[in-house]
Amino acid sequence: MIETDLVKLLPDLTEVENLFKEHGEINARHKFSDGGDRIVNTIIINGKAYAFGAFIGNPEPIVRKRLIKRYAKLALFKALTKVFNVVPEWGSLTGIRPTKLAYAEMAEGRDFKDFFVNTLMVSEEKTALTAEVISSQKGIYETARGGSDFFVFIPFCPSRCEYCSFISQDVRGAEKLVDIYVDTLIREINESAKHIKRLRSIYVGGGTPVALSDYNLNRVLDAIDKINTGVEFTVEAGRPDAITRENLDILKAHGVTRISVNPQTFNDETLKLIGRNHTGADVIRAYDLARGDFSVNMDLIAGLPQEDFSVFSDTLEKTVALDPDNITVHTLCVKKGSRLAEQTENLTAGDVKKCVDYSLRRLNAAGYKAYYLYRQKYMAGNLENVGYAKDKTACVFNVDTMEEITDVVACGANAISKRVENSGEKIERYGSPKDVKTYINKIDEILRKKEEFFA
Repeated sequence: MIETDLVKLLPDLTEVENLFKEHGEINARHKFSDGGDRIVNTIIINGKAYAFGAFIGNPEPIVRKRLIKRYAKLALFKALTKVFNVVPEWGSLTGIRPTKLAYAEMAEGRDFKDFFVNTLMVSEEKTALTAEVISSQKGIYETARGGSDFFVFIPFCPSRCEYCSFISQDVRGAEKLVDIYVDTLIREINESAKHIKRLRSIYVGGGTPVALSDYNLNRVLDAIDKINTGVEFTVEAGRPDAITRENLDILKAHGVTRISVNPQTFNDETLKLIGRNHTGADVIRAYDLARGDFSVNMDLIAGLPQEDFSVFSDTLEKTVALDPDNITVHTLCVKKGSRLAEQTENLTAGDVKKCVDYSLRRLNAAGYKAYYLYRQKYMAGNLENVGYAKDKTACVFNVDTMEEITDVVACGANAISKRVENSGEKIERYGSPKDVKTYINKIDEILRKKEEFFA
């Protein structure tokens, strides 16, 4: 438990506390002293005080507030490293997007690597990973400003995975809603085209978009055809048990250029355990159907229940042998909204780290480079999700949205539109209702608010 003089900082300090919770109980007191151009953060743990001073100069108020938060978090982090004699690999960073902070340092003409390692206490390995991502984004990142990405959400799946916390529903159980959802979605797509600036990419995600009937899938893509200018077009096909020759032909006919075929694991016992209605053989069948017509991404998860390093590495080797353009390695993130309780995790943080570290080495050796990464709360081992790509196959949409450098015009239940201003310094969001029925019933209000949002 953390107590602090600066109540507004409590959520940020709690994030730092969570980095160390597995190592023991924490009872700390934070005191803040403001000397104008110099601040002092004092952390008291078990009666012992740890004081850390920082010179911040006299910046404008918004920057000053940011620095006060940064150095308070860093002070608590340093104190806890001394108490527990452990330094998490991502150092004092608790944010979702480490690369955004790196880009901000570079924009000021500073060396982000020095800042990461010597100020934020990020490990050399994670700093090098961040540098690899930034290098891989060249040619995409620089051309993003003033552009828009178009996102469409399909909240239906063949079945619900045990680890899933999204709003997706079993497409069979929601059968009565599907047609009216598609009707509503098409209306929103048609009325949202005017909000696009310079279109950079289209992404249809889920859920499992190809869980829709061929008829409804065609209808959604017909609406998207009206805005497509020949840009990168991704459909997160996802579940191998929903991928057919017929729906792949529909995607190709509508100009889709990229799809996902997501095994998560090739271990059939694990697939049953996590609620996926397919086998490893089904993954290969779906991939063989898509090969040659699309650039393919495959998602894997490190830290699935009852999987040790040998099982994960076997999955990785089978995926590399298939030779997709992109491979994304997720660290299992058990959220409150999922049915997979945390106690079902059988891997220790060290085991998960071994899987993640091996992925980087093995995929680099196979010709893949990390091109985007992000972190989440409740991730096993406090690690990260990383997208890897072969040369010139990185997904524009993933780079744009992870780095938050373009507007996003989003359609569908739980779709979040973004407006980016001042080169990313200001980002505003508008989210549609999560519940499918609420989205359908409130579509008039959603369209009105969206009009105001992008005005």
